[in-house]
Amino acid sequence: MAVVKPFYCIRPAAGVAARVAALPYDVYSRAEAREAVAGKELSFLNIDRPETQFPEDADMYSDEVYARARRMLDERIEDGTFLEDPEECYYIYQLTMDGRSQTGLVACCSIDDYLSGTIKKHENTREEKERDRIRHVDVTNAHTGPVFLAYRADRDLDRMVSRAMEEEPLYDFVSEDGVGHKVWKLAGAQAVKEVEQAFAAIPATYIADGHHRAASAVKVGLKRRAENPGYTGEEPFHHFLAVLFPDDQLKILPYNRVVKDLNGLDKNQFLDRVGENFTVEKSETSISPTAKGQFGMLLDGCWYRLTAKPRICTPDPVAGLDVSLLQDHLLGPILGIGDPRTDKRIDFIGGIRGLKELERRVNLDMAVAFSMYPTSMDELLSVADAGLLMPPKSTWFEPKLRSGIFIHRLTNTSKGV
Repeated sequence: MAVVKPFYCIRPAAGVAARVAALPYDVYSRAEAREAVAGKELSFLNIDRPETQFPEDADMYSDEVYARARRMLDERIEDGTFLEDPEECYYIYQLTMDGRSQTGLVACCSIDDYLSGTIKKHENTREEKERDRIRHVDVTNAHTGPVFLAYRADRDLDRMVSRAMEEEPLYDFVSEDGVGHKVWKLAGAQAVKEVEQAFAAIPATYIADGHHRAASAVKVGLKRRAENPGYTGEEPFHHFLAVLFPDDQLKILPYNRVVKDLNGLDKNQFLDRVGENFTVEKSETSISPTAKGQFGMLLDGCWYRLTAKPRICTPDPVAGLDVSLLQDHLLGPILGIGDPRTDKRIDFIGGIRGLKELERRVNLDMAVAFSMYPTSMDELLSVADAGLLMPPKSTWFEPKLRSGIFIHRLTNTSKGV
C-alpha cells in the first residue's frame, strides 16, 4: 500500500506563478543556468541553482552558495512572492504539450515506502549528484522540486481528480517553451480522505524521473531522524514532495546517443562489425525508428537503418531493452564503451532536441550518432516490478515538471507549514 499524504504547501502568489515556475535544476549546465536566470529575478532557478548568484569561478558547492538559496527562499516568502496555505491539501497539476495533457496529483510520499520498495526505482543514482541536492534540501529546509512518480491507472482516482478539476484553477499559464500549466486545489476533509484511502489500495508507485531528487530527499529524512531521536513519525521530514501520474497518460521520448570516435576502426571495418548483429540499410533520409529493435545511425554524413537480428533479441526485461541491445552488442564490444555512466567518449541527447541535434554533434565533435526507439511505460514498469535496473539514460520524459510551484517544508512553522 502506498502512503500518499496531503501537505501544507508553500506556493507562488497567482500573479507571479508564471514567472516563478522553472525547469528542473538538472537540465542546465552551469553556464546555461546562469544565462537562464539573467533578467529573471523571480525565476525559481535562482534558488534551485544558487551558484548563479556568485562569480563564475566561485565554488558552486560552498556553504555560502547553499546559504544563499535558503536566504532567497525565506525572502520570497516574506515579501509575498510565495504564500503558505493554512490547511493540508492535495493539488492537481496538469501539463499540456503539443496537444497532449497529463494530469497528476501533487502530494507527499513516505521515505519508508522508498526504503521498503513500495516506491520502485529503475535507475541507479550517483553519489556526487546526490550530495548537492542533499545539501540543498537540508539547508533550505525544503523540497523545492517534485519527484515525478507514476502509478498504474485507477478509475476511482481518475474520478476524484476530475471532480477537483471542475473548480477554477489556482494557476493557468503557458511557459516560454509552449507547455501549458494548470493547477487546482483538492481540499476538504472528505475529498482528502478518499484520495489517501485510494492510494492505500495501490500496491506500488514508480519513479519515472527524479531518482536523484528522491534519493537525496530520503537521505535528508534519515538524517533528520538521527538528529531527532524522539520523533513521532508525524514530522514533515518523513515525506518528500512528488507528483503522481497515471501510467496511461505518460509519454517517454527516446534518449539518443553520440560517440566521439570509432575505437580505432575505419568506416568499413566498423560497418562490417555492426553487420554481425544488426542488418544495416543505407537511407537517403534521417532515421527516426518506428518500432522496437530499430535504430538510426548517422556516420560520415550518411544515415543507416539498423535492425537487431533475432538471435540477439530476448524477452529479458532489461537485456531486451533497445538501449541494452545497442550497449551490449555495439557500443560495448565494438566502440569500447564499457561503462556509459563514466566514459567521456559517449554523450546522451534527449529526444526533445530531435535528429537535427544529432547531425549537429556529428558535424561538430562526434564520429557517430544513434537515434533510438523510445522505451515504453510497460517496459519501465516491468523492469521496476522485477526489482531490476535499466541501463543509464534509458528514458526521457516530457514535459518536465516545473520547480517552484509547490514547496514542502521539512519542519512545521507557526503558520502550519
